[in-house]
Amino acid sequence: MLTRAGLRGLGDSSSPRGSTVLELLFDIVYVFALARLAGRVADDLTIVRQSLLSEAGQTLLFFAAMWMIWSLNALMSSTFDPRRTDIQILLLATMFGTLVLAVSLPQAFGQRGAIFACTYVLVQVGRPLYLTLALRGHPMQGVSSRVLSWHAVSGVLWIAGAISGGLGRGVFWTLALAIEVGGAATNWPVPGVGGDRRSTWAKVSYVHLADRYNQFFMIALAEVVLEAGAAISFPGFSTERTITLVAAFVAVVSFWRIYFYHLGPGRASTGSLAAEGLQLSWWASFSLLLIVGGIICTAVGFGQVIEDPNPPIDWALVVIIFGGPVLFLIGRTYLERPSETGPRCRVLMVGALVLAVAAPPMVFLPPVAATVSAGLILAGIAIYDGLSHRSGPETNPAL
Repeated sequence: MLTRAGLRGLGDSSSPRGSTVLELLFDIVYVFALARLAGRVADDLTIVRQSLLSEAGQTLLFFAAMWMIWSLNALMSSTFDPRRTDIQILLLATMFGTLVLAVSLPQAFGQRGAIFACTYVLVQVGRPLYLTLALRGHPMQGVSSRVLSWHAVSGVLWIAGAISGGLGRGVFWTLALAIEVGGAATNWPVPGVGGDRRSTWAKVSYVHLADRYNQFFMIALAEVVLEAGAAISFPGFSTERTITLVAAFVAVVSFWRIYFYHLGPGRASTGSLAAEGLQLSWWASFSLLLIVGGIICTAVGFGQVIEDPNPPIDWALVVIIFGGPVLFLIGRTYLERPSETGPRCRVLMVGALVLAVAAPPMVFLPPVAATVSAGLILAGIAIYDGLSHRSGPETNPAL
């Protein structure tokens, strides 16, 4: 039986205020994808240390590519009704594509490069292609056409990279991703194709989009718990591992507290719903990229110390342990749009500076000292941020 939403045209549909169950399922698939990315980061720190920079560059490329898929799908489901059958089919197809990409990640620069590239292109070209066809005659068709044009160009480079292999693969794929990121940052301009930035974002439900951001943040946060819990399960408890586990838990609570209770510029209170209180900026997608990337780095850093808490600590591991929270704090600072009445709150940026200053001496201390220091500094930032804003009686906003 058709719903009222299904009887309307795609262009006339609108997104509900809250996320749907299928969107939650879509995000859950990314739990596996994030775990694979975290595994690559851990390998970069241990197995392939002789080529750390090149391996880290590959991991960063994969992370940004997976992020482009998620962010564009979140934008689609926040613009059109995700309860429509055709949008649900798009989400399910993208879910399966994401699963294939995650499985291909370990060998994407090897034997599975063609599978990774072809799947990625099908996902990134197929979505705007369908929207362009389904929105014929609607003002939003121009937006989908522009997105399709940019991804068609980048798709050629993705396929070329899969064919070339070796160094050429990295060059082609980096150029392809740079085109996609540049298109998203500039609103996918195409000469002769109508639609300005205002028309692109006019139909977006920012409450729905913020709800998706909050939901994905919580899923990413679970990665710290998974990494720490899995790392301590096999060797068991020891004094150093237990202390690091406690520090990881403190970091998780601090991330949660800062993300949901830090008041953005010009905002007096969190609101009854976290999604209603969050005032997303134009660059919110890139900010959440930093937030999630920081959480993954933190998860890997704490997990590595739990697995091997014996000194000495490596400089790269120190960078991961302290760099993760720094990325998170920078991303959270710029997640919300600036206020017209006052400057941004500087608490989080000052906290990032404290973490950066505290990191270098940790090279000379035991690994456990690094995790404890990072956890305590994060806790101090969360407490000070809460005391500075005093957001009122609301202490646990609903998603």
